[in-house]
Amino acid sequence: MSSKYMGLRDLRQRISALFQDHEIFIRTHGNVRFLRISAVWQKRVALIAGAVVLLWAGITLAILANQLLTSGERADVAEKQAAAAAAEARIAKYRDNVAESVADLDERQEQLEQWSKDHFGVEPAAAAPEAATEAKAAPAALETSAIDPNLPPEAQMLARLEKRQEAFAGRLLAAVNERAAKAEVAVAQLGLDPRSLVRNAAAGRGGPFIPYRGKMAKTKAFGASFAALEGALFRMEVLERTLVAVPSGKPADVLMLSSSFGYRSDPFTGAGAMHAGLDFPGPLGTPIVAAAPGRVTFVGQKSGYGNVVEVDHGQGILTRYAHLSGFTTAVGSQVAAGQQIAKMGSTGRSTGSHLHFEVRLNGVAVNPRRFLEAKADVLEVKDDARQRVGALAASSAR
Repeated sequence: MSSKYMGLRDLRQRISALFQDHEIFIRTHGNVRFLRISAVWQKRVALIAGAVVLLWAGITLAILANQLLTSGERADVAEKQAAAAAAEARIAKYRDNVAESVADLDERQEQLEQWSKDHFGVEPAAAAPEAATEAKAAPAALETSAIDPNLPPEAQMLARLEKRQEAFAGRLLAAVNERAAKAEVAVAQLGLDPRSLVRNAAAGRGGPFIPYRGKMAKTKAFGASFAALEGALFRMEVLERTLVAVPSGKPADVLMLSSSFGYRSDPFTGAGAMHAGLDFPGPLGTPIVAAAPGRVTFVGQKSGYGNVVEVDHGQGILTRYAHLSGFTTAVGSQVAAGQQIAKMGSTGRSTGSHLHFEVRLNGVAVNPRRFLEAKADVLEVKDDARQRVGALAASSAR
């Protein structure tokens, strides 16, 4: 026989040895009974018990396996839910960033349009066709330069718009600086200090601090070019309006002067005296005109001057017209350069019909000759500034 068969037979013999016929005697109240448990019956009971144990073990293993599988599925579901929540959070943050960028670009555009309107009288609607043509003609390099190609399409579009705004602000800054530089040279040639004019104008500002924020809750700078543009526009405005305010037009159509600015002998006493203006002799009733546009602030009499008209031209510049025979304007009137405001006379401390003409800067009399004898290049810059300021006035009137 083979060793395998011998091993099986030996195993059966050992199992059979475990189950022997047993006889049990039970004695109850003197009665004896005989109970016999056969080996076959024992084997059947053991087989049933083993089957039950195996069944229980199988069920237990199935339950454990199911629990393990279920916990794994739950973990997988939880992980997917967490990933989905994180993705939603990223999308929400991205949308917030896009919305913030759109709001920021919108505010920057509104500021550019407001500056254009305030300083050049250009309405946004009127500038739109030109801006659209410029956008179509923009070189491809402007569309793609320094734009991260890994950004989403919406972010790339916003980045391009931001660069266009920065480029426009840079070009506007260059143009404004050029105008301001020309005005600065012209103002200096008139004997005025451009830096002092800008500094004095900047000193008259104030108010409570209110952080700028239109649509967004987070503060975001407009950019370096925008900050520089604000300062350049203020400088240009002060210098060009000073040029416009300078009285460069002759106040009377006469050919000569009878007294200049500065030291002279007093015509009544002969003593040395300070003459604060220019004297223009002429026939009685000769028209007196405003030397620059402005607002009439005084019409009446002043000691020594007789009948007087004063015109405020802004930027601290005032002209005084004295010894008049009559008035053709009233306090509060807005007058243009060359518009008649009075008639020549000889009222007050006067020896004959003439106009005493003064120019005062921040209340101090200055020599009017520097303004009346301005060179052609200065007058050209002034005319350019007057056209811009006039366009602003016309735009405001509409």
